[in-house]
Amino acid sequence: MDLVSVILISVVVIFLLLRFRSSKKANKLIKNGSLVLDVRSIGEYDSGHFPESINIPLDMLSDNISKLKEENKIIVVVCASGMRSASACSILKNNNINCMNGGSWSSLKWEG
Repeated sequence: MDLVSVILISVVVIFLLLRFRSSKKANKLIKNGSLVLDVRSIGEYDSGHFPESINIPLDMLSDNISKLKEENKIIVVVCASGMRSASACSILKNNNINCMNGGSWSSLKWEG
């Protein structure tokens, strides 16, 4: 096996381990009452979503900051892959809202 293959495999393994750890932390927060915010489009959300999550598409997030501040909860932000939820979490943190990027909504565990 050449060096490039070893590096590529290592990166994939690290990515998967970090993703597992992140979803485990997100599931614990949800179990303890955190709000799940899905920032996918309305159409994506309507085609399937995490139970009891709320949908505010990323492009509408800035208009809903005060609504989210009123929740006064840690917010677990999800999307399809984790890219939009990372952007959304950055916006929320810049507005003093406690959040974490939960990655893909489909990786969360429902215990309701």
